[in-house]
Amino acid sequence: MKIGTIVKMLLLCCWLAILGTTYADGPPLIDHDVSNLADAVPKATPYNDYANQPIYQVNGQTYTLIPSTHGYTQTGIASWYGQQFAERMTASGEPYDMFAMTAASKELPIPTFVTVTNLENGRSIRVKVNDRGPFHEGRIMDLSYAAAKRLGMLQKGTAHVRITALDTPYNAALTSYYLQIATFRNLDNATHLAEMLKTVLATPVGIKSTPTQYNAFYRVRIGPFLSIAEAQNLYKKLSLAGLNPGVLVAA
Repeated sequence: MKIGTIVKMLLLCCWLAILGTTYADGPPLIDHDVSNLADAVPKATPYNDYANQPIYQVNGQTYTLIPSTHGYTQTGIASWYGQQFAERMTASGEPYDMFAMTAASKELPIPTFVTVTNLENGRSIRVKVNDRGPFHEGRIMDLSYAAAKRLGMLQKGTAHVRITALDTPYNAALTSYYLQIATFRNLDNATHLAEMLKTVLATPVGIKSTPTQYNAFYRVRIGPFLSIAEAQNLYKKLSLAGLNPGVLVAA
């Protein structure tokens, strides 16, 4: 092979790496000092409806959110995710930022603020859970690149950690469940469907308004139910009757 061809191939490989077209996960191409990066600050942030389905499936596996974060603590293996997922949408709707103090959990509501302690070296940080995962057996949390670096676990890739939830007004409990039947931009359409459902159901039916910058969304919901089992029971009945059972959400 000619030297000129080899040089061109090497240059191509470099450009592919710079453009982020490789598939292997890892740290950013340029190292960043995160030693002075501030911890996540707990805020009273409402739970995200779509990110907090009490029961959900990934790759055929069923996962369940915990009913309350009050007093929550768990120990296990944490991992981290980096360059491969940069700017991809997280479960919260936020783009993944490698340099933010965030994390992914299979069972904690979004958002939940937690303290993570690396039990192998004693380092502790605070992060905001804004994503789902890791969907690998034996792991309880995925940390952002910055959070993992702050904990001193980048080189090894995993660490034995303790996770402790921090209470905020919204972080106390997921106590109510709903079957969300439909979402409308027009209030009249939402009201029409809600009134129809009220004529055939004994369970309360309501409309939840969610304002946005330009308009509002109106979600028609059956409930509240005080347990997942109660909501699932009606879900099955509606399905057997050939009716749309909606999506199970928590509030």
